[in-house]
Amino acid sequence: MTNTLIGSFTGFINGLFGSGGGTLLVPILNNIVKIEEHKSHATALAIIVFLTTASSAVYISRGTYDIGITWQVACGSIIGGVVGAKLLSKVTGTCLRISFGIIMIVAALRMVF
Repeated sequence: MTNTLIGSFTGFINGLFGSGGGTLLVPILNNIVKIEEHKSHATALAIIVFLTTASSAVYISRGTYDIGITWQVACGSIIGGVVGAKLLSKVTGTCLRISFGIIMIVAALRMVF
């Protein structure tokens, strides 16, 4: 699987569902591309900037978003993103993998039920 194909797949998922591309990127970067745990999380975030910008442009052009909520959540997510990025280097790879897995399982269960 080439990196461009990985990008196309995760971009498609992100565009279709409004999220999920980055979530898929972490295990793909770990297991297929063979990037170390911490670097895969950081790399996924850098990639998300591009795939989210592309998806968002389509949503914005169609008027299918709420600008008020967008700005409110964006302000909080900037703060959380900085704190999380600084914390990343202090967490072990095992702890990061387990925490990420638990969060994904909880999110999946909430979506189903």
